[in-house]
Parts: sequence; C-alpha cells; structure tokens
Amino acid sequence: MKVFSTIAVQGAVMEIAPQFEQVHGCTLAFTWATAPLLLKRLEAGETADALILNRASIDSLNAAGRLVAGSDVTLAGSATALAVKAGAPRPNISTPEALKRTLLAAKAVSYTDPAAGGASGIYFAKLLERMGIAAEMKAKTIFPPPSGYAGTYLLSGEAQLAVQQVPELLQVAGIDIIGPLPGDLHMVTVFAAGIPANSTRIETARALVDFLRSPTAKAAFRARGLDAV
Repeated sequence: MKVFSTIAVQGAVMEIAPQFEQVHGCTLAFTWATAPLLLKRLEAGETADALILNRASIDSLNAAGRLVAGSDVTLAGSATALAVKAGAPRPNISTPEALKRTLLAAKAVSYTDPAAGGASGIYFAKLLERMGIAAEMKAKTIFPPPSGYAGTYLLSGEAQLAVQQVPELLQVAGIDIIGPLPGDLHMVTVFAAGIPANSTRIETARALVDFLRSPTAKAAFRARGLDAV
C-alpha cells in the first residue's frame, strides 16, 4: 500500500509500521518529503492509498473533495525548536531578543528551505524578516535537501544552530535540542492522516488510519517528540 508521509513523523511511523504490516499482511511503501511537496505531487496527478500530512494540506484536499468523506483525523502536533551539536555551549534563546542575539552571533544556521514547503522553514524565514535580521542571516544560512535534516550540518561543523521541528531534530544522533522558539514566537505544526478518494486500498487505509490513533502509535509519537492527540 502506497503511503505519502511528511518526514516530520518518519521516526515514529517507521518504528510501528512493521507491526501494522504483520497484522494486516501487507507492505507499506512510503514516500517521504515535506507535506507541501507531497501535496504538489498529488495535485500533479500522482496517487497514494493513504496520507500523513500537515493539517493544512489535509484540509486543502478535503475542501477540494479529494478525500474519502470522514477519513481525515488529527494525529499529533510538533513544536519548532533549536539545536546545537552535542556538548557544545547552549546559547541563550529564552526570549525573542536573546534568540535574535544568538542568531546574529552564529557563524551559520541550518533550517528547512522555505522553497521546499516545510512548515518550520516557511515560518522561520518569515520570523527572520519579522525580527529584522533576514538580510544578515541570508549569507550564513544552510538549507538541507527537501527530505533532509537540518541537524546533520551541526555534526559536520558547517552550522552552529539548527532549526526544525522536534521530531526531525531527534532523527539526528549527536545533537542537543536546546528548546522551542521562545515566547510569542512559539509555533506548533499539527499533523493529520486521510485517505485519497482515488485510493485503491481504502479498507486497508482505514485500518492504517485507525492504527495511527492507537495507544501503540501515540506512545511512539510521544517518544519521538510529538504531542499525540
């Protein structure tokens, strides 16, 4: 069964997928990318049997009548946070002003390319403009590939700070999450599942959506930095 899924839930879903496959006697074939990129692929004519995207993408498909009626469910939410290489000094990000000073002091910062459609990258790019430091940060920004993790550039030393959603940061061993964006800069992305109206495996897809709301799935989401609903 073909599943389009956002990379934000990859760690949790890959952990529990074998259990679902064993119980239902099927193989889940995942396509991983940012939710907006997957939405564009669906709009361009690609097909999938089940979807795990952000809430905005699921709502867009629902509004267009492209989901099985009543199939969409909210799964979990995730905060955008900052990280440094494990063992590195933990900079002050306790207030918006402290965060601004820390960003300006960093030699390089990695975050999701807004052009790739990742929610954290789009938000953070707008945040830099709001803080009035977009121009200063442009020359020292490193974007991971569309399905990549910002934290990998901390390990190589190419960046001193990484900004991404918590579960994406947790996918990279050897880095420390120092905290979410402070104060009114805080941002949470909500993730949801749904079944495309043209799915060829609707009943199995329904079972997967139900499984993603089970206690087993919720525990996996929480262990991977998501707030399960």
